[in-house]
Amino acid sequence: MPPQIRHLAGLLRRPLLRSSVILLTFAALSACTPASAPDTGADAHSRPAAPPGAAPDSCWDRHVSPAIIETVTVQVLAEPEQRDAEGKLIRPAVFRTETRQDIVRPRTESWLQITCPVDMTPDFIASLQRALAVRGHYKGSVTGKLDRPTRQAILRYQQRHGLESHILSLDSARRLGLIAIPKS
Repeated sequence: MPPQIRHLAGLLRRPLLRSSVILLTFAALSACTPASAPDTGADAHSRPAAPPGAAPDSCWDRHVSPAIIETVTVQVLAEPEQRDAEGKLIRPAVFRTETRQDIVRPRTESWLQITCPVDMTPDFIASLQRALAVRGHYKGSVTGKLDRPTRQAILRYQQRHGLESHILSLDSARRLGLIAIPKS
């Protein structure tokens, strides 16, 4: 056995050092494994990619609007005030604080028809950036890349039209003049 291996074997006989080496080895090996996809539920893979009846060549995204919850705090009368026969206050009213959460708008899931990824070419994205810049939503240079500033500009534009999404909807692309509006 080479002296380096013998020295390592001797060191591993020490309990604290051995557990440290095992822990470091485990950490190093776990860093080499690919990250698994987050668990989104048992039916995540069985979910359809488009709503029923959608055209086969259309692209869709499931849009989730989170619930809007309002926290309400109120003072509730626990014991009324007490007065004597002459109307003189004997004991003041006692109130307690109650806090509850009311759902102002429930969570909703809907389908959003989007621009297909195959259509999101650098030329298309450059046109999108120019269209958003003209409307005051995009401040960056025209790169033809769907980067963070472009996605934020898409979100700002779509928010003005009631849509909370950074993914370009087909309706938004039509309103921006990027995609032809089909004849009825």
